Amino acid sequence: MRFTSKPLRSVMFVPGNREDLMLKAPKYGADALILDLEDSVPENEKESARNLVKNAVEQLGSEGVTLFVRVNRLETGLTGFDLEAVTSPKLYGILLPKVENPADVTEVDTLLRFFERKNHMEIGSICIDPALETVHGIRQAYDIAMASNRVAHMGGSGGKGGDTSRSIGYQWTPEGMETLFVKSKVLVDSRSAGIEFPISGGWFDIHDLDGLRGLAMQLRQLGYTGMHLIHPSHVPIVNEVFTPSKEEISYWQGLLQAMDSQRGQGSAVVTYAGDMVDIAHEQTARTMLERVRQWGII
Repeated sequence: MRFTSKPLRSVMFVPGNREDLMLKAPKYGADALILDLEDSVPENEKESARNLVKNAVEQLGSEGVTLFVRVNRLETGLTGFDLEAVTSPKLYGILLPKVENPADVTEVDTLLRFFERKNHMEIGSICIDPALETVHGIRQAYDIAMASNRVAHMGGSGGKGGDTSRSIGYQWTPEGMETLFVKSKVLVDSRSAGIEFPISGGWFDIHDLDGLRGLAMQLRQLGYTGMHLIHPSHVPIVNEVFTPSKEEISYWQGLLQAMDSQRGQGSAVVTYAGDMVDIAHEQTARTMLERVRQWGII
């Protein structure tokens, strides 16, 4: 049975070697945090950061914060040590960087099983978000998603000048058309594998908030439900974009009422707001209303 995931709009990175930043990060309002042990931590601070993140998981998790930890990639030899330190009932998920193939996910799944048993936890209680940052990983997105029932979030992105850019060779633009196929392919693969809440990202300009909003809107229109973020100023914009508007909520509520009324007359099709709607539209409305209930909006 696949991991029961949460609808996450905003998932913000926080450097794992900065205890002060980790402890104050919840106040910015992101739905979840990623305590980072990989790229934001210098090599000579990996071990000390691991201990800081371990403590932060316990403290912040006890306060109800939804937490991921981005561990170091498998080829570094540090992943097992990272997992051993942070495996806890307080941890929601592992962000696994630079996943190349399904075997990477399987290996981390096995390690998590061992450490969950060691900590007297239910097996499978921690999810995996495999980061697809190379052509090899993107090409095998569906198989990677199916490699473990722990895979609960996944997405394609296309940031400026990062690992994905180097691997594919695209020339980045703010409009993101050069990475539209990547984002769409991984999204379809994720949905096909049963991932309910796919998450993308890839906006690194701290000051260009209009550009961020444009990317967030594109991702929501494609079918993503959230984004990875690198700066607190991005959180309110992304939360706003991925939160249904009052008009959308009212539309779905009205559609359900119209369908209920029509069903009482022996039909499952009704004209509503100028459109012909049926059971499929009703199911979509119920799904979206349940999501906003989970966010506490209604």
